[in-house]
Amino acid sequence: MENCETAVRQTLEAALDLQRRAYFAHPVPSLAERRADLRTLQRFVRDHKQALCDAISADYGHRSRHETLLAEIFPAVDGVEHALRHLRRWMKPQRRAVDLRNFFGSRNRVIPQPLGVVGVIVPWNFPVNLSLVPLIYIFAAGNRALVKMSENSRHLAALLIERMPAYFPPEKLQFFDETGSVGIEFSKLPFDHLLFTGSGQTGRAVMAAAAQNLCPVTLELGGKAPAIVCDDFPLRKAAERILFIKYLNAGQICTTVDHAWLPQQKIAGFVQYAREIMPLRYPQLDSPDYTSIIDQRAFERLLAALDDARERGAEVLQLLPGPAYDKATRKIAPHIVLNAPEDSVLLQREIFGPILPLRGYTSLEAVVASINAGPRPLAVYPFSNDDRTVNRLLDRVMSGGVTVNDALFHVGQHDLPFGGIGDSGMGHYHGYEGFVTFSKMRPVFYQARYSGLKFLMPPYGKLAEKILAFMTR
Repeated sequence: MENCETAVRQTLEAALDLQRRAYFAHPVPSLAERRADLRTLQRFVRDHKQALCDAISADYGHRSRHETLLAEIFPAVDGVEHALRHLRRWMKPQRRAVDLRNFFGSRNRVIPQPLGVVGVIVPWNFPVNLSLVPLIYIFAAGNRALVKMSENSRHLAALLIERMPAYFPPEKLQFFDETGSVGIEFSKLPFDHLLFTGSGQTGRAVMAAAAQNLCPVTLELGGKAPAIVCDDFPLRKAAERILFIKYLNAGQICTTVDHAWLPQQKIAGFVQYAREIMPLRYPQLDSPDYTSIIDQRAFERLLAALDDARERGAEVLQLLPGPAYDKATRKIAPHIVLNAPEDSVLLQREIFGPILPLRGYTSLEAVVASINAGPRPLAVYPFSNDDRTVNRLLDRVMSGGVTVNDALFHVGQHDLPFGGIGDSGMGHYHGYEGFVTFSKMRPVFYQARYSGLKFLMPPYGKLAEKILAFMTR
């Protein structure tokens, strides 16, 4: 075992050393080189579109091809287009305002420069999106990257490891599979920046390992993201939108609606709409459009959470006809849960599956208090056509991001930063903020030929006294 860990460590260190030496040899790629890298990344996705869909489906047991195209392939292809449109402006040095120190002609600039080598640790739930989309901003900023895939993404990892070298040399990009000790050793590497997406528990361990190298980290975690349906919003429209995102990928999304708050008198109506809508989208459990649970442990955890809710007196409602689950395919039918007690597993832990607890309220203040009593979520989804109500919720409930009147991802908007806060993560990427995250925004002060500081050097006399009095008035 020790020999295996040593071999893994040596392999990873050699890969990092190769990329770091390449970075020192050519630390600042040109605009043309960065654009070429982005187009190459996009070409890889287009060339392997079907193979990527097939590999992810094999890893899941079954993953809807259309969901992969929508939530993984499209964001990668479209994200490259967005970066290409804006890259020249992002790379342009920024001029900063002239102040008293610049009186004699000195000037300030901020120059975005590559960090060097970035590490990326990828989860299993959207493994193409969460590996290739970060690479867009890593490459746009002029960096190199090592990427560690999840142990639940074996088929995809094999595809990336086999095919990507035809597009990028190892001194630019390398992928690694999880073989048992790779993740631990990977997080110990002295990267110039480390991006981790996954659970809070693992995120803490990754951050602790990175701290030994003073390596800056971006953590994209998760949490119990609530939808808040206000009394003025059309109930069926809210149901259509919430149910779409909740059961996309069988609920295995860090930004999905974990639970929904509704006015108490509207819960029955929401349930009725759900019973009408869901069989139209997924007529039966074995629908090819409905995705499997990723592995046996997650499958059993979700069924146990439903059993826990029943035992505690909650009402568990299945939304599709036929069996509630299928062990062979690891599919669990969409469920709604009513009256789950506060100490139930469903209300205490992030669900990450096709189960939607509905929570009734009579006062928005009670909703705000309940959300604020827990960890800050990655997302909040207010549904209201009243701007004052929306702004009230924006002011009172902090989260990583917000989508108003839908439960689709704000993360899917390329010009918005994506990131959590508190227990749901730290840092941002996507869009310009992604470029900044993977750049050193390097301040440069150009001193003028004649420096005003010569009047402020010791021995201090009356002139210095007058100047300092003026400066500190």
